[in-house]
Amino acid sequence: MTIPSHTLSDGFEIPALGFGTYPLVGDAGYRAIRSALDNGYRLLDSAVNYENEGTVGKALRDFLAESGAARDEVTVQSKLPGRHHDQARALASIEESVARMGVDRIDVMLIHWPNPITGKYLGAWRALVEARDKGLVRSIGVSNFTEPLLEEIIADTGAVPVVNQVEMHPWFNQAALRGAHARLGIVTEAWSPLGKRNAPFDQATVAAAAQAHGVSPAQVVLRWHVQHGSLPLPKSATPERQRANLDVFGFSLTDEEMAAIDAMTLADGRLFDGDPNTHEEM
Repeated sequence: MTIPSHTLSDGFEIPALGFGTYPLVGDAGYRAIRSALDNGYRLLDSAVNYENEGTVGKALRDFLAESGAARDEVTVQSKLPGRHHDQARALASIEESVARMGVDRIDVMLIHWPNPITGKYLGAWRALVEARDKGLVRSIGVSNFTEPLLEEIIADTGAVPVVNQVEMHPWFNQAALRGAHARLGIVTEAWSPLGKRNAPFDQATVAAAAQAHGVSPAQVVLRWHVQHGSLPLPKSATPERQRANLDVFGFSLTDEEMAAIDAMTLADGRLFDGDPNTHEEM
């Protein structure tokens, strides 16, 4: 299966659909991540706070050794936790992430949450720029940043995040933020792209599109992401579902179907109280 790619603002390419690894840990997590790689995923999303960087790294190394695939064929990304936002501590934390993964570099490193109440995100972003310049990471981005926070870190360093990973699904479609991303040249990555426990699979709009195209409701939602230019990161430990989630590049939703799914968004559609202006993740 050929996966299209996004060209980032720094010139590097990443797959247009990735594999979320939270909360895959231990032997079961290893098997799920290996299955994802065997099934064709070439973007693995981890984080310090997922406590699985070592598991992701082992799955990657074993896959490369057994498949003969080149290291550059797989993109690995991780995220810096809030407790490590101090600039010096952030750089050390990134070094530890590289060591835990057992790789020569992390392809994409993100700030996990801005934690604006703590107010150390500028130092964290400076550390990511330094880590990129040192070759510890290839590309740098953020997660859960608002437009004003994006503007602030760009003004401070001149460095534009290549991606911003945010909550996005039909109940919360992030239209305004995606517009800002397009203006700034930032790729939107979507966490919880299917809506987790609130997945809209039984909604008439999604169900009708699934029937019309002969696909599953989950495939409809993931295709909606793809056509919006966002990069969804679905997670599943089931090989069959992993394959289905990746198989969304052989059909297209109509403009009417896209608009109908867009219309499902709610002002309070977040899955939990995860407003980046107030939420803190240490």
